[in-house]
Amino acid sequence: MVENKTSDVEAAEGLTTAYQNLKAEIAKVVVGQDEVVRLVLTSIFCHGHSLLVGVPGLAKTLLVQTIATSLDLQFKRIQFTPDLMPSDIIGAETMDKERNFHFVKGPVFANIILADEINRTPPKTQAALLEAMQEGMVTIAGQDYTLPKPFFVLATQNPIEQEGTYPLPEAQLDRFMFNIRLDYPSYEEEVNIVKYTTADDLHKVNKILSGEDIIKYQHLVRRVPIADNVVEYAVKLSHLTRPGKNGSTLANEFLEWGAGPRSSQFLVLGAKCNALLSGKYSPDIEDVQP
Repeated sequence: MVENKTSDVEAAEGLTTAYQNLKAEIAKVVVGQDEVVRLVLTSIFCHGHSLLVGVPGLAKTLLVQTIATSLDLQFKRIQFTPDLMPSDIIGAETMDKERNFHFVKGPVFANIILADEINRTPPKTQAALLEAMQEGMVTIAGQDYTLPKPFFVLATQNPIEQEGTYPLPEAQLDRFMFNIRLDYPSYEEEVNIVKYTTADDLHKVNKILSGEDIIKYQHLVRRVPIADNVVEYAVKLSHLTRPGKNGSTLANEFLEWGAGPRSSQFLVLGAKCNALLSGKYSPDIEDVQP
């Protein structure tokens, strides 16, 4: 038992170091957005998915691509359009010359999926991806196919163009650990962005972690000890969003439905990971607070 604890302490220190190295590599290409980078990496270490919402030009796609580059993982980008079909994502069976059926895997069979402008495709296609996110597998013609591990979906959404879009239903939004809103850069950050993007000097992003490393850290996050009062605080936050006797005054007045139990789970996992990234071995209430 002592050996396991010592091993976990060393692994926790390794995660903190790896996180700092990842931030440094990502900062070579992405200027600012430190909190966004932290949340995306937190969702990855918690085996979750993230939805990035922001106006065009805020480097959402570049951010995801850079994170994928810094992780030694297979990366696929899916550009969501109104005519995209579920088979374009998960794959389909095809017949060869001998009239035998073979399953041709779609782009969802990768470690990191960039679902670009996920609200541009109809609900049927959205559901195909979201089912894969939840189950970690797809079913074609009665046959189950397991997706590679680790597996993450980082989806982007444009909030200002609503014409020709299919907003994600609340039940599907619940599959994402974080709904991350990107804001405009500061004046100083934008000056640096313009200087970098208009110069002929591209920075190479080095690979920091492998898939095996990430899976190891995902298990580590779940083993982090957490006090009962911190868990109770996270659950209370979720309860306060639910209209009724447990809800807050604002929830009772303005909300029809509150956050489900998955939100409490995400809050606790996020707090554990946040503690590790901050160099602590157990989360406090501050690690739960947004």
